[in-house]
Amino acid sequence: MTLTAMLFTLVLLALIDSTSLGTLLIPVWLLMTPGRVRVDRFLIYIFTVSGCYFAIGLIIMFGTDSFLKQYAPLMGSQPFLLGQLVIGILLMIVSQLMDTKKSRARAAERAGSGEGTILKWRARVTGETVSSRSSISILIGLALTAVVLELGTMLPYLAAIGVLVSEGPAWPMSGILLLGYCFVMILPSLILLAGRLLAYPVLKQPLAKMDRWLVNNAQNATAWIVGIVGFLLTVNAVYDLGWFQ
Repeated sequence: MTLTAMLFTLVLLALIDSTSLGTLLIPVWLLMTPGRVRVDRFLIYIFTVSGCYFAIGLIIMFGTDSFLKQYAPLMGSQPFLLGQLVIGILLMIVSQLMDTKKSRARAAERAGSGEGTILKWRARVTGETVSSRSSISILIGLALTAVVLELGTMLPYLAAIGVLVSEGPAWPMSGILLLGYCFVMILPSLILLAGRLLAYPVLKQPLAKMDRWLVNNAQNATAWIVGIVGFLLTVNAVYDLGWFQ
């Protein structure tokens, strides 16, 4: 994989990761707070999420690096690549099964039933009903909870780490690229924050619509993420197998 192709893949995966619960849904939810948005608390939340991702990525990267050094011949073998191809195809099929009318209806029903709880939590984490110290603690706890909930679905991040370990440069440049990935992952939320501060009257309605859409289509977005990762795994396996060279 060329450097340009690797960077393009990393940016694409980071932008996919930017649409998750912790990196977009909750930040938009925080930005929809009535009145003045608390920039410091928003940044505490979003950089806690990014920092946790970076720390987890470093742990996985070093573990994966040792694993690859030991099992690199096996992972480049035809049986392994065929298995990767099958997994990629299965992920694309699963993504289609996740995105059905019934699943979207159930997700919308759950979102509607939890609206009151969401409003109460937004009041707490933005500091409207509790002290500053308690609000910050709740925000950090919310960020950590979001990361934990996403551990089982951070497929784009795992794919990016796999690219860095197998195709990327040696340490510390690989760590810098991982840090850049984590920044690109939160960049859309930071852009929305800037828009909220500079042009809230213009963005109020679009943000409200995005808030409702993200809540109602969280499962749909997850299905797209699973499908895209499956596609990337499939393409990578086909390329390494040399079928179209």
